[in-house]
Amino acid sequence: MGILTKFIKSAVYHEPLPIRRDVRFNLPAERIADWHTPAGPIFTALLNTFSIVLPIGERFFIDAVRAHRDLVQDPELQKAVTAFIGQEAMHGREHEEYNNALFARSPIAPKFEALVLDIFGLIKQHLPAYFWLSGTIALEHFTALLADSVLRTPELFDGAEQHYANIWRWHAYEETEHKAVAFDVWNTAMGQGPYAYTIRSFGLVIATIVFWGLVIPVFLNIVKGEGKLSDISSWKKAYRYTFGDIGALRKQLGNYIDYFRPNFHPWDHDNREYMQQMEQLIYQLSEKKQ
Repeated sequence: MGILTKFIKSAVYHEPLPIRRDVRFNLPAERIADWHTPAGPIFTALLNTFSIVLPIGERFFIDAVRAHRDLVQDPELQKAVTAFIGQEAMHGREHEEYNNALFARSPIAPKFEALVLDIFGLIKQHLPAYFWLSGTIALEHFTALLADSVLRTPELFDGAEQHYANIWRWHAYEETEHKAVAFDVWNTAMGQGPYAYTIRSFGLVIATIVFWGLVIPVFLNIVKGEGKLSDISSWKKAYRYTFGDIGALRKQLGNYIDYFRPNFHPWDHDNREYMQQMEQLIYQLSEKKQ
């Protein structure tokens, strides 16, 4: 029986129960700058820049959800929180290996990681825990949208180096699997009234500004370090994958805005059929761990 054929029935929790999978990818470090040959070095650099943020962000997400765990009474949501923490820990571990290869090549990458670590530290030091959770569900919305593009667009990683392609596929699958866990914890802790809606919406606005405000300069610096800043051909390839006919980012603009609906829930974007199409690969990766 596939893992998606059994769904949770609960007044609080309405999605497949996430599963913690201990998967190792053994990424070839020498391919860090050119692992996606068809999409070109600029699109590769964009995904590499995203990866820098992930281990720190995922530890922050875990802390934000844990800070509200005692408020969760629904038993299925309690199980989902445990699985969420386990999945995010695995994602962080594998992206740390990924990032180590990038750090050895790009001097700005470890500096960016340190900056992100400082920012999240300041948030935890100076803002109440429900602001952490607001930021968490906003950034989880980001990752869910990018994951949706991976699931819906198999050609996104056609021709890419297999290990790097699979780490992004695995990550996308599990981000989709747990995309509503933090959100359900938010609704449990904060409710769905006007104040909760305001803080939730404000969290996405701030997360968007901060995320892209930090990522874009670092991404351009990495591209410059690879000598590709003026490479028009590579920019055209990157455009095709982000906003062109493949359009991983373009396809999600409407879904991004949908977050601002007062009654929004992540599973309103129901993409379980695409998860089912990737399910066999995820099982194979789990069986090949080590």
